[in-house]
Amino acid sequence: MRSTTTDTAADSSPAPMGRRERKKAATRQAIADAALRLFLERGYDAVGIREIADAADVSTTTLFKHFPVKEALVFDEDAEQETRLLAAVRERPKGQSIPAALREHALTARLASAEVDARFTAFINLVAGTPALRDYAQKMWLRHATALAQAIAEESGLAAGDPACTALAHFALEAPRAAYGHDDPRQAITRAFELLEHGWSALAQGGA
Repeated sequence: MRSTTTDTAADSSPAPMGRRERKKAATRQAIADAALRLFLERGYDAVGIREIADAADVSTTTLFKHFPVKEALVFDEDAEQETRLLAAVRERPKGQSIPAALREHALTARLASAEVDARFTAFINLVAGTPALRDYAQKMWLRHATALAQAIAEESGLAAGDPACTALAHFALEAPRAAYGHDDPRQAITRAFELLEHGWSALAQGGA
């Protein structure tokens, strides 16, 4: 699902796309938008690939060039989300801790998207109620957690596969998801990352 907010970690003024790239991006977005609209209206399993292609005014061949499997239509920002997540760690301001950088990413990107997008609750319910989407989302989550753990290890000078990096990545990704049901999700995320910050600081001091 495409966010309606701008992630501050992604505001690095990327080079403008050429005409062909813009056209491809527009086509991809049209397909993803059509798919999500149909899925929310009728349910994931009730909508076929050809219907989505027709709604987006493209061929099924074109659809599969952008989305190799049906589940990917729902998670059209998979790669972009991982890129922004890793950038939050690698491009954080000097002196900012990794947990603090991930907290800001969670508050400015993930939570903000949920707060302003009226379709977000429907999207969450769609994924939760569809086994194929739940499985795909879990695999995506694990890929992001693995990539984040590697970035944390690189940035902190720890060995690849260090369990502390794996744990921080896991909990950093889980905190926003766990906070959605709270009366004040922003405070819940902040509190969760305070715990992560304290634990990470203690680890860093112990290894000094």
